[in-house]
Amino acid sequence: YLEQLSSTNLYLPFKSPIFRMEHAILGLDIGGTSIKAGLLLGGQLQAIRSIPTPALESQELILETLAAFIESYLPQSFAGIGIGIPGLVDAQMGIVLGLANIPSFQHVELRDFLVNRFGKPVWINNDANCFALGVHQFGIGQGFQNLVGITLGTGVGAGIIIHGKLYSGVNSAAGEWCGTPYLDRTFEDYCSGKFFNRVYQSKPKTLAKLAQEGDPIALQAFDEFGRHVGELLKVILFSLAPEAIVLGGSIRKTYPLFEKSMRATLQTFPYTSVLAKLQVLVSDLDETAIHGAVALVNLQEEPATQSH
Repeated sequence: YLEQLSSTNLYLPFKSPIFRMEHAILGLDIGGTSIKAGLLLGGQLQAIRSIPTPALESQELILETLAAFIESYLPQSFAGIGIGIPGLVDAQMGIVLGLANIPSFQHVELRDFLVNRFGKPVWINNDANCFALGVHQFGIGQGFQNLVGITLGTGVGAGIIIHGKLYSGVNSAAGEWCGTPYLDRTFEDYCSGKFFNRVYQSKPKTLAKLAQEGDPIALQAFDEFGRHVGELLKVILFSLAPEAIVLGGSIRKTYPLFEKSMRATLQTFPYTSVLAKLQVLVSDLDETAIHGAVALVNLQEEPATQSH
């Protein structure tokens, strides 16, 4: 199996034979609130479950919690582990440099820890990169060679696919448009749940329900939100001119409420020939980050590991 992995090209179509192998692959999505996992077997994601993240505990306790969670999957005999995390990662060495909302998880040699514990190959990357990869390999992004995946949720994340391959950049930090200055703050302040909380003192889900009932203030909130997202997409077009931009994250479910203003803003993009070839799509997968974490195992050579 490892020999087959090491000889695999970086780009594989969705229905590559490696996805239909008899061995399962374990994917994990580590967040500040929960750790979710699932097994890919026969091209299908199964055995999806989650545990609370002990976010305020010590690094050692978090590692042991993660290991115990992975151990619960051992009866399924998986062949590799892929992990998405909301922070910077030295993907080549498998070192978590910093994890959002988990203070003690700084400069963690996570790959070595898990390889030494389980004796299986491990891949790690940023969760937004995993989202883009999952969309490209398993979701609505199949068939596009160049796409950007944007997660709209508590914050804003992005992942980039170029010529069918994930582009992570240094420390998996490529596509961090969330921190780009915009108006008086950053794009994340206007294109995530932070916008609704700060400007309308309400959660997106609450406002969405009101908007669906015709509440004018809630409708205005999503109209404004759509314009801000449109401006973010214009920056992405200037940067990469992808064939597709796929929206994910929890706020994607409110897309009908902000699509009109978003597309109206997009129409102000000056390069009409680029705009004409762009497709803005909404992710059709609920566990895209886990799908992407699994795809990390399938799309890269066996990682270098070291024992201590």
